[in-house]
Amino acid sequence: MARHLTTDERRRARVRRALKAAANGRPRLSVFRSSKHIYAQIIDDAAGVTVAAASTLEKDLRTDLKTGADTAAASVVGKLIAERATAAGVSKVVFDRGGRIYHGRIKALAEAAREGGLDF
Repeated sequence: MARHLTTDERRRARVRRALKAAANGRPRLSVFRSSKHIYAQIIDDAAGVTVAAASTLEKDLRTDLKTGADTAAASVVGKLIAERATAAGVSKVVFDRGGRIYHGRIKALAEAAREGGLDF
């Protein structure tokens, strides 16, 4: 039997479906936020590969940050993902907020990535 999707899974699928329709071949900047950390990946859906990734779990960030669960940590991850994306030759992406509202840590990461040179 088919499993019923939760409300969060339906929202995430709806956001992703709209992104894929509007992407025009651009890679996707996917953000995942847990209670203790924040993760960002740039994914090329056409090739099915991750181009760049950054998170608050990385050793050099863990020593520098007080916690991985605040807007300051999200800003650092946003700048880091932008640096890694430009090094990989990616400058234009679509922003996948993963069904979360554009607020707080998600917004801080997005603004830092824009300042770092990503266009979305």
